[in-house]
Amino acid sequence: MNQAMSSRNLAAQAVSAVVEETLVDGSPDRLAAELARTVDRSAEALLGRQHPDGHWAFELEADATIPAEYVLLKHFLDEIDPATEAKIVRYLKNIQGDHGGWPLYHGGAFNISASVKAYYALKCCGEDIDAPHMVRARQAILDFGGAVKSNVFTLIQLALFGQIPWRGVPVMPVEIMHLPRWFPFHLDKVSYWSRTVIVPLLVLMAKKPRSRNPKQVDVRELFVVPPEQVTNWYNMDRKGPWAVFFRVIDRILQRSDWLFPKGSRQKAIDKAVAWVSERLNGEDGLGAIYPAMANSVMMFDILGYPRDHPDYSIARASIEKLMVFKEDEAYCQPCLSPVWDTGLAAHALLEAGVDKARVTAAADWLRDRQILDVVGDWAVNAPGIRPGGWAFQYNNDHYPDVDDTAVVVMAMDRLDHARYKEAIDRAVEWILGLQSKNGGWGAFDADNEYYYLNHIPFADHGALLDPPTADVSARCISMLAQLGYTMDHPKVKAGVEYLLREQETDGAWFGRWGTNYIYGTWSVLCALNAIGLPPDHPAMRKGVAFLASMQRADGGWGESGDSYWSDKPRGQGPESTPSQTAWAVLGLMAAGEVDSDVVTRGIAYLNATQKPDGTWDEQEYTAVGFPRVFYLRYHGYKAFFPLWATARYRNLKQGNSQQVMFGM
Repeated sequence: MNQAMSSRNLAAQAVSAVVEETLVDGSPDRLAAELARTVDRSAEALLGRQHPDGHWAFELEADATIPAEYVLLKHFLDEIDPATEAKIVRYLKNIQGDHGGWPLYHGGAFNISASVKAYYALKCCGEDIDAPHMVRARQAILDFGGAVKSNVFTLIQLALFGQIPWRGVPVMPVEIMHLPRWFPFHLDKVSYWSRTVIVPLLVLMAKKPRSRNPKQVDVRELFVVPPEQVTNWYNMDRKGPWAVFFRVIDRILQRSDWLFPKGSRQKAIDKAVAWVSERLNGEDGLGAIYPAMANSVMMFDILGYPRDHPDYSIARASIEKLMVFKEDEAYCQPCLSPVWDTGLAAHALLEAGVDKARVTAAADWLRDRQILDVVGDWAVNAPGIRPGGWAFQYNNDHYPDVDDTAVVVMAMDRLDHARYKEAIDRAVEWILGLQSKNGGWGAFDADNEYYYLNHIPFADHGALLDPPTADVSARCISMLAQLGYTMDHPKVKAGVEYLLREQETDGAWFGRWGTNYIYGTWSVLCALNAIGLPPDHPAMRKGVAFLASMQRADGGWGESGDSYWSDKPRGQGPESTPSQTAWAVLGLMAAGEVDSDVVTRGIAYLNATQKPDGTWDEQEYTAVGFPRVFYLRYHGYKAFFPLWATARYRNLKQGNSQQVMFGM
């Protein structure tokens, strides 16, 4: 760890020296000349990654849990592939932390759940438990209190393999499928990702199957107290009456689960299977996210579906599409991100001024993926609204994404509004219909704010809901403003008021889907500029002050996933990153700071850190699945955002106006 920190410090000092030389020696003219090459190289590199049909799709990497779960799924099914396992083993060993366990993001702290899954997967793959990496991992787990301290999803994984009794898992009766919507818990009251994970899991928890586990691998050595002797499996730190209430309910259900009538239970199982089958989503999988897809495969398996059954076989195929194979390593992605990647790439290339034919090919590809016919789960809280959004993945018709939709619309509008007018109009109609009562927007649903449900024992991950957030809401306001909507429109007015209320005391905005306050502040400053708030508006000035105060000595910005914990620094991290530096300067330029030394130094950092091939290095995870639980590294972020920022700076410095004219 000390050696890594020393290397980072030396690298930062070297970059700082280059930045200072650029600014002092030849000043703006030299930077402008170098920036022209920077933009051209970056645009060329990004265009080189475009698929023949016009779209982009970069790798999307999470932590050790997804490849570990992939290994465990194969052992559950007895479908072991030694060659693939050998590559996953190398991947898991390479991302093991200096603390002995596995973190949630690059350089992060030890995480018990990721570490238990990674250790179990490695042992299943035949790793010797006396090998140094296994000894270090086991000791780190035991020092933390053992596998008993894992989160609910890890405990379920252990129960499926017979490593803990099922009483170690909170009860989620499959009879949930029968509950009316007015009941305190209902599937419609949780997020899309929770729904798609929970429904097949309900069947698994009702059936309580046992993994085939052909090698009969156990991990009893990861428990301080033998699991059958553990009396308290509750790991949540939530307090208050709701926490007490739901703990009591769980204890009652633990003792009475066997009393549920068999006929009613079977009907509930049938409902769950029908719900999953309707949303299988072809080879893109249930919810197009790995945990839901894996649960659907196990559900079909334990229900006795033959492996050539269409539902079972396509569910298994969806898993394999997520695998990334390299020469020496392999890992499983949590999902695919082609629509998001293509929308962001289009924005960056439009800013760079490349041949519009290449961007038109991307926009045409996106237009063909607009969801126009399927009325998804979102309609429960937005009845009567026509579908018109885009999903995050190649296909996910039941679950279009508000954020993706806004980004795609802004790119289409900027490229050729007339060409895409029909698609734009349908998308705007859908987004206006998904606005929540408080003026904000969530990612997939309106008014998904049943916060009391975060206290149920099953929700120890704290990611059960999809409430409105500043970053998604900012994208919607940016889109509407770019299309000519003004504060005279009641929905726009409500959205802007929501954003102003959400500003933190230090001037920042929280970033739900990107890390973190840098991402949120960039998003909102762009939206407030687009809707017409002047640079001297108090909210804009406070946002600018926050970003300026977070600039690092090398001219860049970098914020760690640690910032999602209230006792950790906000806006800060171990090193500057290209994507977060780009967000910061994009936000500052939107707030009128094009000529500021802060922006110039940020651009100089991006210029100084670009590699000869037009790309940037970025090991840090700068995106989020679920704060404090699940983090992401978009391999495309280091390609889109630095290009976008440097091209915009060039354009504003060379143009007749320094006003950012677009929503992003």
